[in-house]
Amino acid sequence: MKLLYSIHKYDVFMFSWLINTRMHGSLSQLSRYLSKTGDGQLYVLVALLIFLQQGFDSPCLQSLLLAFLIERPVYFVLKNSLKRNRPSAALKNFRSVITPSDQFSFPSGHTSAAFMMATLLGFYYPPLLLPLYVWALLVGGSRVVLGVHFPSDILVGVILGVSVALFSLGEL
Repeated sequence: MKLLYSIHKYDVFMFSWLINTRMHGSLSQLSRYLSKTGDGQLYVLVALLIFLQQGFDSPCLQSLLLAFLIERPVYFVLKNSLKRNRPSAALKNFRSVITPSDQFSFPSGHTSAAFMMATLLGFYYPPLLLPLYVWALLVGGSRVVLGVHFPSDILVGVILGVSVALFSLGEL
């Protein structure tokens, strides 16, 4: 129990430091746009483009579909079982920049899906791996800047997304 308390204290410290930096105001607007790229529409578009270019037998498309069939339910069960409050519910006198789509914060679904997509697409299109991981990291970071996640929510989202992607590729 002490470990969980220590992690929470560190999370609150890092979260508060970021929210109170001078740059927070200018980062908020950019973070809104970055966060929206992880809402899901982009993933559907990518899958559709792969389907149109390579057909349903595409190993990339099949890996993406398998990964989402695994990741979304695992994410949903974790989030609704662990029930970690979002910063606005956990911290007194704090309001997030945006209204989150659900009640709980752990793990970050935006981050999980972004890292899963980055890992899968980077596997099939290696020159895109670094830019995709930078994008995924920015999506995750934007969720903290917007005040809807603590840093450890993002970290676990990264682990979940990469793990599911590697599993769907048969690499785990």
